[in-house]
Amino acid sequence: MAITLTESAATRVKTFLDKRGAGVGLRLGVRTSGCSGMAYVLEFVDTVEDVDLVFEQHGVKVVVDPKSLIYLDGTELDFAKEGLNEGFKFNNPNVKDECGCGESFNI
Repeated sequence: MAITLTESAATRVKTFLDKRGAGVGLRLGVRTSGCSGMAYVLEFVDTVEDVDLVFEQHGVKVVVDPKSLIYLDGTELDFAKEGLNEGFKFNNPNVKDECGCGESFNI
């Protein structure tokens, strides 16, 4: 089981953490939401819980709780700029369907 991070995403996370001035990494999780059932959650991590799984690439830690890992296993977190838009992209091989707006998914 693993979560991967592209170099572009790692650079962006490092920038956010540097500006914030604190934190050990980024928490990736899922929550029930949207028209397709689940949505991704990204937040800064100040402390890692005993049950958390930590994946590190390009000097950045991605922290995932065991319940979320079931839905996120194999996911690659990327950061891309497309025209005027920029943001994190989730390349999740487990996704069966996404809503039209791209905010939620189901497995």
